[in-house]
Amino acid sequence: MSGLRLFHATDGSVTEVAPSLAEVEADVQSLVEGNMETLLGVRFLASEYGTGPMHGGRIDSLGLDENGSPVIVEYKRGVDAGVINQGLFYLAWLMDHRAEFEHLVRARLGVTAASQVLWSGPRLICIAGDFTRYDLHAVREHRRSIDLVRYRLFGSDLLGLEAVASVSGGMQVARRARRQAVAQAAADVLGAAMLELAGAVDEVLLGLGDGVNRVERKHYRAYQRLRNFACLCPPQRSKLLVYLKVDPKDVDLVPGFTRDVSGLGHHGTGDLEVQLRTPRDVERAQGLFRASYAAA
Repeated sequence: MSGLRLFHATDGSVTEVAPSLAEVEADVQSLVEGNMETLLGVRFLASEYGTGPMHGGRIDSLGLDENGSPVIVEYKRGVDAGVINQGLFYLAWLMDHRAEFEHLVRARLGVTAASQVLWSGPRLICIAGDFTRYDLHAVREHRRSIDLVRYRLFGSDLLGLEAVASVSGGMQVARRARRQAVAQAAADVLGAAMLELAGAVDEVLLGLGDGVNRVERKHYRAYQRLRNFACLCPPQRSKLLVYLKVDPKDVDLVPGFTRDVSGLGHHGTGDLEVQLRTPRDVERAQGLFRASYAAA
């Protein structure tokens, strides 16, 4: 990990745990695939998925993220200049084989998941020992959602993942136009106050750090840092609802402001509901926003 050092602390003394790379690429792939939802917020679908004799390739991992976006994950043990181009090659195949992917989702996750696949935001996640400055530049030149994730093993039982770069994909013009249309329609019904409040929340969440991607869904807007850390629902008449990836047990819940919704159905992801009615509520919630961002 870049600049990160890890130590065992025992009886007042510390011993450094040296970082290392996996012996073979397959070790990283196996570890991630077995824990994909925990590590990446992605539901695992398939490993070494063949793209047919015409295309002649095998996708390392296929998955579906929290917002329904198709995900391709490619792994490299160390540094490999071809990992991004290889992933984009498979991403192009995926966009041409939507029905095949939806059939896979239906078989593994059910009819509902297959009907909600978000084709406007397919993602490529590259997990490698490291990346070059050329890789970091390249992801910003492509009109795709790409995450570069550096891994390190520490000893025999610790895994570190670091999001090196995270870039949201294309269709920005279409998304902007849709947001404006939704905002205008909402303004006609709700007035300016709730829209201004939603704009303030949007600004705060996007400003928490680099690499925050915004994903538009029908019933919520997700803020993503590799995985979702906040979901903002459309304004209600007198309040906004934001769902965060914060354990409600770690929060002093305040009636009318924060609520434990674990086990309750709601749009978006996260077990902590935050109710916002005024700009002061947005200020009160900023510590919770930062905690959820850090957890992601």
